[in-house]
Amino acid sequence: MSAADRLEPPLDVLAAWHRQGQGVFETMRRLAKGAPALSVDEAAQRHAQSVLSYFDRSIAVHHEDEERDLFPALVESMAGSDPVCLREMIAALTDEHRALAAAWRGLRPAFAGLAAGTPSTLPLEHVEALVGQCERLFRREDEELLPMASRLLSDEARHEIFAAMLARRRRAPS
Repeated sequence: MSAADRLEPPLDVLAAWHRQGQGVFETMRRLAKGAPALSVDEAAQRHAQSVLSYFDRSIAVHHEDEERDLFPALVESMAGSDPVCLREMIAALTDEHRALAAAWRGLRPAFAGLAAGTPSTLPLEHVEALVGQCERLFRREDEELLPMASRLLSDEARHEIFAAMLARRRRAPS
């Protein structure tokens, strides 16, 4: 069991998004290994739609949770000190979020085509590169960010973050 498996809301919710990704990544790999010979049947369309939903909604909301609520709360928890290492970690993670979004934009048209029933080419090396980016980012967040947040954030700060996360999900398009 990793440190991220022993967290409480909202940190456990953030860690759960990482674990949810593993199933999506396997779906992406299966679709890429079957393309372009893949017949675009209903199952392939459903699988491609689940990948689209994960990256277009889940990951986008997850990154917003971190960037709008968790990262600022962590910096605030260090008020009065000089949290240079924390600021550097947050800047690096934010940059990784942007790189991940850019890599997804490159693959999204192929998954959207499959979801719409159009045969599409999914280069396995591009899928593996995106999955690798996700896995490295999630591992860093699970091993460094979330345990740090668990130590530094007050119960009040966690409650505020969790309330913001819930409100964001109520507003998010389904």
